[in-house]
Amino acid sequence: MSNSVLPTITIDLVLDRSTTKDVLHGVLHAILFHRLFGTIKPQTFEVLDVTMPGISDPETEQLVHEKVDTFWKGIEGGVSKRGQIIVTISEKKTKKTWFYTGEEDVPWEQWVINAELRQPKTDRERQTFDANLAATLTKTIHTMITYTSSERGRAVLPPITDAAGISPFPFKVVVKIGNMEVG
Repeated sequence: MSNSVLPTITIDLVLDRSTTKDVLHGVLHAILFHRLFGTIKPQTFEVLDVTMPGISDPETEQLVHEKVDTFWKGIEGGVSKRGQIIVTISEKKTKKTWFYTGEEDVPWEQWVINAELRQPKTDRERQTFDANLAATLTKTIHTMITYTSSERGRAVLPPITDAAGISPFPFKVVVKIGNMEVG
């Protein structure tokens, strides 16, 4: 992918205090569910009556929990009520120079979750807010399925050379609040 633009899938969410952790947990799990190609044990999450796929794995659960908590603490403690969680999936490639041969991670896809925190003030606003967020989550899952099963989504996938473990590809999850990496 070094000569072309890194495919980036963007998910825009408007969240409130009561749903932030559950929504981000579900969306992160759904991304990993669709892009980890090792042996996984599936599970589902219900978020605002939307069923979201996930992975039942202690290390994945811990990673998702830590990143969602980092996002929450950054939003709660900072002045910015906007942030991002970025999932970058790479492949290991051999890097050769004159004096060194080693491996490097070469990204082949990136998922960007843009999240903004807002708080509905009335019960009516709450109902509208929850309905809009549920529709956004449904659309997000649809986007994931459509992209990952499309020719474009399959074309970026490097050859799977090692099927051991939960993912043959290294992935990194980064949290940014106000364009600053946190955690």
